[in-house]
Order: sequence, then C-alpha cells, then structure tokens
Amino acid sequence: ASKNKHKFKRYHSWRYKRVKPSWRRPRGIDNCIRRKFRGAIAMPGKGYKTENCLKHLTPCGFRKVMVANVGELESLIGLNNFYCAEIRHAVGAKKRIEIVNRADELGIKVLNREGRIIAEND
Repeated sequence: ASKNKHKFKRYHSWRYKRVKPSWRRPRGIDNCIRRKFRGAIAMPGKGYKTENCLKHLTPCGFRKVMVANVGELESLIGLNNFYCAEIRHAVGAKKRIEIVNRADELGIKVLNREGRIIAEND
C-alpha cells in the first residue's frame, strides 16, 4: 500500500493569475464544485485520509525520530527496523559527525547525514 498524495487545486486557479492554487472551499450558491456535479474537480474530504498504518512514514518506510545528541540514539537500538533518526537543525558539525558515527555502529539509519558535514578531499 502507498500514500495517495492528491493535490487539490483551487477552483479557477488555472484561469486567473490572481487566484492562487492553494485550496479554498467554494462557497457560492451556484458553484458546481460545491454542489459536486459530475465532471467537476474533486473537493477534499475524509475519503482521502491516510491510513493509520501509513501515517508519518517516510518514503523509505521508517518513522522519524528527531535526535539532538548521541544519547538520544540509544532509545532506537532495538527499533532500528521501524524508526530512523533525523538530526535537528540546530546541531553543529562536530556533534553531527559523532551522531552519524554512533548511528553507523548501532545500525540506525540517519536521514540527513550529509547536512553540514564537508567531505575532506586529499
């Protein structure tokens, strides 16, 4: 099973430049979209809800856990088949290298492992 990422565009956003494509519910009394006429574009509804088993999954099939230091990786030791780590944005380069190295030892996947780490060329 996969997530159905349906993009709902605002009615008439393709016709007028002043109407942006971000979804707004049509409220006019004669609007064919609001009245759900045949052939009209679809409106968002509860039928497009993501299944609970697929909610918060990354494209690689893991759930994300935000990590700020090496100690927070320890909670993922037995769960590395279901959860992956993502390093928080405020963590500096030195600590990022420590986190990535420790995650490799524990077999934990790190999503943003290249961030702020510059490879040294010899």
